[in-house]
Amino acid sequence: MTQGLQSQRKPGSKLHIKRTLIAYSFIAPNFIGYMVLTFVPIILSFVYSTMEWNLGVEKTFVGIGNFRYMFSVDLDFWKVVWNTFYYTIGTVPVCLILSLLLAILMNQGLRGKVFFRSVFFFPYVASLVAVAVVWMALFNPDKGPVNELLRSLGMKNPPRWAGSAEWAMPTVIGLTIWKQAGYYMVVYLAALQGVPMELYEAARMDGANAFQRFTHVTWPMVTPTTFFVSMMLIIGTFKSYDIMYVTTQGGPGTATKVLAYHIYNNAFVSMKFGYASALSVFLFFVVLIITLIQFRGEKRFTSYL
Repeated sequence: MTQGLQSQRKPGSKLHIKRTLIAYSFIAPNFIGYMVLTFVPIILSFVYSTMEWNLGVEKTFVGIGNFRYMFSVDLDFWKVVWNTFYYTIGTVPVCLILSLLLAILMNQGLRGKVFFRSVFFFPYVASLVAVAVVWMALFNPDKGPVNELLRSLGMKNPPRWAGSAEWAMPTVIGLTIWKQAGYYMVVYLAALQGVPMELYEAARMDGANAFQRFTHVTWPMVTPTTFFVSMMLIIGTFKSYDIMYVTTQGGPGTATKVLAYHIYNNAFVSMKFGYASALSVFLFFVVLIITLIQFRGEKRFTSYL
């Protein structure tokens, strides 16, 4: 009987083939969806980046013409690249630090911590349009409660926020942090709850204070989570356009126009699908380089710890 079971489990047996086909049948829908909706469009973006195409039937091969136009002719390109890095640098560190601090606070034995977790997490699951409307109402330059508070404190001319080229990007950054911090708080909270309590007890017995316990126990233990959070935040900010679309439409002027929103405008407003594909290829390599740098830095930092 044992030999019969072993023969059925061998590669090539009917039972093995049947189980393999069943396994692939579960994987197939997700795999097909990925191929059709993700992989194939990526390949086509590389192909169309070498063409001039306005959604018509004819496509004209231009080689590196789209990239030459990108770097030397497109007046908005470098401004858009700067805005993208500004948006990323302003969002990622603050959101990461705030998420970790909230997770540490929610990991304590506080009353009502379940309620506060839900409150912090709610903006992430709520509709982006609803969250954006509330945020823009709070920072309304004329009747918003934020400016009313600033006027009551003696500021005669509070910022115009989204209506000002200087303050529009910080306003969008604040909205992004408000929406994303709750999710990454939950991610950090899961990591903190996985830290063995014996490490904290040993640190206390050695006379370590709260800050020393954080730097020598908590921070090293959540380093992999920090790497994951930072990587997801950076990728998310580089490909973000929906927040700008809902709030400022890239304005005032080009103050909040980021690379992903520039791609959207060229593709679906100006109908320059070839040039939009070239911009997408540029964005792809920027994110790829940053991700590789992150992986290399994470390995060095882990080995140092």
